[in-house]
Amino acid sequence: MTFNNTTIEYRVTLDTELNLFIVFLKDDETKMATGTTIQNAVHELQKIA
Repeated sequence: MTFNNTTIEYRVTLDTELNLFIVFLKDDETKMATGTTIQNAVHELQKIA
């Protein structure tokens, strides 16, 4: 699924083996971040986007 907030658009996946959310930048999927919650992952993605 693709989501957006006020600054970036991103795609979210869940790694069920590691119990981590993975978010990818919509326009550049080489930029990604992980977190235990979607909000944590998005926050980390905003740092590198």
